[in-house]
Amino acid sequence: MVTNDIRKIVKEKKLEPNFEPSVKTLSRIMKAITKNGSKGRTQLSLDTNLHYTRLAKHIVWLEKKGFVKSTIDKSKINVALTEKGRVFASMLSNG
Repeated sequence: MVTNDIRKIVKEKKLEPNFEPSVKTLSRIMKAITKNGSKGRTQLSLDTNLHYTRLAKHIVWLEKKGFVKSTIDKSKINVALTEKGRVFASMLSNG
C-alpha cells in the first residue's frame, strides 16, 4: 500500500544512495511550507502538486539536511521548517 510505503520512507529516513533531489521540487516544497506553515502530507502534496512518494523522498532529504522536521501522528505526517530551513527557503526563493 502506498501510504505504508510513504510512512516507512519518512519513519526510517532511508533514501537510495543515488537519490538526487530536484531543485524545482525542493523549491515547491519549501515555498508551500513557508506560505502555509506546518502541513500534513496530503495537503502538502496538493499544495505542491507532487505524488506522495516523490514528496516523501524529498522531505526525508530535507530532514537529513536539517531543513525540516517531520513528525508522525497516527496516520498523519506533519512537516515544519527549522530555522536552518527558513534560511534555505529564502535562498531558494531568491535564486
